[in-house]
Amino acid sequence: MLNPVFKLYEKDLISLAKTVWSNPEPGFREFISSRAQIDYLLKMGFKVTENAAETQTGYIAEWGSGKPVLAFLGEFDALYGLAQKADCTSPSPIPGQAMGHGCGHHLLGTGAIAGALLLRDLMSAEGLEGTIRIYGCPAEESGSGKAYMARDGLFNDCDAALTWHPSHFNMIATGSSQSCIQCYFRFTGIPAHAAGAPHLGRNALDAVELMNVGVNYLREHMEDSDRVHYAITNPGGSSPNVVQAFAESRYLVRSTTNPKCERLYERVKQIARGAALMTDTKLEIVFDEGLSNTVPNFVLEDVLDAAFHKAGVPAYSLEERKYAAGFKATVPTEDQLSDTPKACKAPDTLEKNILSSELCDYYVETYHSDICEMGSTDVGDVSWVTPTCTANLNCFAYGGGSHSWQWVAQGTSDIAMKGMLKAGEVLAYAGLTLLKQPELLTKARAELNRRLNGESYKCLIPDDVHPHFYD
Repeated sequence: MLNPVFKLYEKDLISLAKTVWSNPEPGFREFISSRAQIDYLLKMGFKVTENAAETQTGYIAEWGSGKPVLAFLGEFDALYGLAQKADCTSPSPIPGQAMGHGCGHHLLGTGAIAGALLLRDLMSAEGLEGTIRIYGCPAEESGSGKAYMARDGLFNDCDAALTWHPSHFNMIATGSSQSCIQCYFRFTGIPAHAAGAPHLGRNALDAVELMNVGVNYLREHMEDSDRVHYAITNPGGSSPNVVQAFAESRYLVRSTTNPKCERLYERVKQIARGAALMTDTKLEIVFDEGLSNTVPNFVLEDVLDAAFHKAGVPAYSLEERKYAAGFKATVPTEDQLSDTPKACKAPDTLEKNILSSELCDYYVETYHSDICEMGSTDVGDVSWVTPTCTANLNCFAYGGGSHSWQWVAQGTSDIAMKGMLKAGEVLAYAGLTLLKQPELLTKARAELNRRLNGESYKCLIPDDVHPHFYD
């Protein structure tokens, strides 16, 4: 059962989440979503600073005063290629719509607001002092909005940052995530008739292909935890009888730490320069985004764990379970079993739940881990500046997974909304514990300092790169 205070806000929060779901927008272009959240927070009595870190759609909403300062992190960007009709248990794209909320960020941002509202009311009831901040963070999927915020010092005075993510598990996230750099490689050659005068041409598409070949040979000589992905974003044209004068690829380079990521990025750039040299073309490297590995914080993990036990997990009706079963059936059982957390304390119990239940209906106990998970998030940049931790709340049926049509289709369901509101409760209880036991904040900061071991935060995004949007 949710905290009774939520009855004051439940209808508004569900409406807000559905507004964001219905208006999926790319990073740094979440104008409708950001505006809806800002207007609601102003109505709720929060002071709001807009255009945080020159991101246009980023904001900071604040209530209270003095120390400690607790940050709740929210997101609201969507994903290309995932426009899906609600509640359909088969792929059902929406004609004319390019994007969809396949990672649940419409829930994530609204859940952060839910937590802040509940914590505010609990603080007022108990006469506690401190500052609550909601960071409306744009462009998590592509753009690294939090990295710009961290680079501009917007988290420097925070004592802790708490966040959550929609999931198909109820658990505390632990371990690290990969650093990441994304950029464009643009090759310019000379056009020519491919049959009549090929000797006069210099083929930019050849350079793109040679670069890809070189990177594929690099893979044998990277660490197992490194990743390099690419897309050809502009092949230069569709006429094979023309020597292509321009071609472009977009690369994403990942490693376990910022220094390792930067070194791997330099190796990829060297391959691109070699491809330009081989084809006698000109190369332009355009930096797109960069984000840091996540620094775990076991002190905060324990605080969130205790808050989760206090809040409990959502309960589901027979109708909701039947709804979830329809989506679970779209994914093979072996795939569902393979997509489980590495730091699970009782994997046999989780496996039984996946086999017997339509969705996660219990709290999955995890153990503290330093393992680097494959994937990246700009929450990592925040974790270098202030102690940070994440809770995962079940909002979807087993099967599917993040960045899937199944998650988009379930995004406005009662199951999704229950998970979102429960996330707010977990965040609020964790925040209340930190306010009442400030020594935990001291311990969390000491752990962060120990993990950094004298290193200071350095944003991977160069100083001359500012928030931008590449369509």
